[in-house]
Parts: sequence; C-alpha cells; structure tokens
Amino acid sequence: MKNNRILPLTLVVAAVLAGCSSLPANNSLLDEARADYSSAQSNPQVTSLAAGELRQAGDSLDRANSAWSKDESKSKVDHLAYVAKQEVAIARETADQKAAELAVTNSTAERNAIRLEARTREAEAAQRSAQNSQLQAEASQRDARYSQRQSEASQRDARHSQRQSEASQRSAEVSQRQAEAQMQAANVAQLNAQDARLQAEASQSRAIQLEAQLIALEAKKTDRGMVVTLGDVLFDTDEAQLKTGGVHNVRKLADFFNQYPQRNVMIEGFTDSTGSNSHNQSLSDRRADSVRTALLDMGMGSERITWRGYGESYPVASNDTAAGRQLNRRVEMVVSDDNGKIAPR
Repeated sequence: MKNNRILPLTLVVAAVLAGCSSLPANNSLLDEARADYSSAQSNPQVTSLAAGELRQAGDSLDRANSAWSKDESKSKVDHLAYVAKQEVAIARETADQKAAELAVTNSTAERNAIRLEARTREAEAAQRSAQNSQLQAEASQRDARYSQRQSEASQRDARHSQRQSEASQRSAEVSQRQAEAQMQAANVAQLNAQDARLQAEASQSRAIQLEAQLIALEAKKTDRGMVVTLGDVLFDTDEAQLKTGGVHNVRKLADFFNQYPQRNVMIEGFTDSTGSNSHNQSLSDRRADSVRTALLDMGMGSERITWRGYGESYPVASNDTAAGRQLNRRVEMVVSDDNGKIAPR
C-alpha cells in the first residue's frame, strides 16, 4: 500500500509547485525520472520481484522533487534525478534477473520430470524385451516337442504361430517405446538449450545492474576498468585520515564489493607537485592505505585489495593552478573484471 501512494503524492506535490510563479521551470531530467518511476511502479513484475529497489528509487525521486521545489541548483537536481533514474533501472534489471532465475528453476523441474518419464519407459521396454526372449524360448521348446508328439503337431504349430505374433507385437511395442525415449531425450536437449539461454540472459542482466551501480557511485570507464575517484576534499590538508564524507563514499564501495565477491580493487594515491618528492610519496602511500584500512574495517578481505602511492606522478591536470593541483590530489580505486584481474598502469 505504501508503494502505491508514492507516485500520486509525488505528482500532487509537483503539480502544486508548478502553479507557483516563484518556482523554477520544469527539469527535463527530473520529468524523465518521474516517468521512469511511474512506468516501473505500474509493472507487476517490478513491484513484486524488486520492491526494495523500487522503494529506494522512490526515496531518491522524493529527494530530487524536494530539491527542485526548494529551488536548489540545477546541477544538484539533475544529479538527484539521475540517481533516481539509475535506481529505477536497477529495480527493472533486478526484476528481470529474478524472473529469469524463476524461469530457470521451473525449466529444471520440468526437465527432471521428463527424464524420470524417459527412464520409466526404458525400464518398461527392457521388461517387455525380457518377456519376448522368454516367449521365444518357449517356442523353441515346443519345436523340440514337435518331433516327439506328431499327433499334437498341428495344435502346437498353431500355438507357436500365436506366440510368434505376440512376440512381434511386443517387439513393435519395444520399438515404439524406444522412439518415445528418443523424443524425450530430444526434449531434454531442447530444455538444456533454453537453460543456457536463460542463464546467459541472467548473466547479462547482472552485468547491466553492476555497471548501473558503479555509475551511481560516479565511477568512470577507463582502459583499466571502472575507476572511482576520492578527491582531496575528503581528507584534511596534508593529512591521510578520511573525513566523514570520504568514509561514507568508501562504505558505498564496500557494500558494492561485498555484493560482488569476485571483484577486487587497486587503490592508488596521488598528490600535486607541491613539496618534496619524499613527502609527496609518503602522503600518497598513507592516503591509499587509509582507504584500504577503511575497506578492511567494513568487511572486505585483504586478499582482494592491493594499494600503493605514486606521489606526484600521473597528474590529471596542470600543477600550475590551484584548481589543477586540487584535481591531482586524489585517491583512485580501480575495480577489477569478473576474474579479479586489473590491467597494470
């Protein structure tokens, strides 16, 4: 019931705010986020299989609407709307993934039932084959008696013909059962192929969901993989201890890595060119180690983390300006591929 009231309440607030001349013009990205959320909420598959993710998207949309109604900066509204859109996408992908997994489960049960039926038919065919052999043995025995009891020859010949007819009928039944068994085997092969396709779709869905989560963490795609950057503002000047905002960002990353245990991380610290080389190297080492320690405290295994400082090497901007130096003072976290591999720098 609570989820069903979220969208109407959001639209009522938006409509009331739109009537006030002092409010900002419509925000297209926010409108898209509202439309995406409305579409997802009307999808029974999403509401039943991804209720938690959809609720999180609704909370993010409420924050975006609130920022817009308070006439906060367009960039902040855009960012909040973008997060809401991504979380709606995550809810959709989660629902698709769970639906695919349910389909795989159902197809497995159907395949097992078909296999059981095929084995039953094979057992019946084997039993009939044994009966056929027994009948043929009886016919041979009667043939031996034929020479002994010529007076009974006609009667036994008739019986022999009858037994042969029965044997032929049973042989035909065996052939039919074998054909049915082959058909069942073909059905099993078809179900296996469907299984593989569903698993591939589920894998693709997980990959899309993973990329959406990394984008929500403001990760950037590079030649080495997805990279999340912690700026200098998350540390006190010339210090390596993470500030509250930095701890919050690292916690998001820890949650991500706990969700994807096959992924590893490389933590790299950098400084600007101010100060001596030894001081810059030490500061970059300590900042990278501070982030590593925070991830360990949040439950991530040490075998999944590598780290090092590069001092003033590899600047991303000019050190001739204050703005450029601030961009160079950073900690980058490179996320590995599914095999835990990270391309060297």
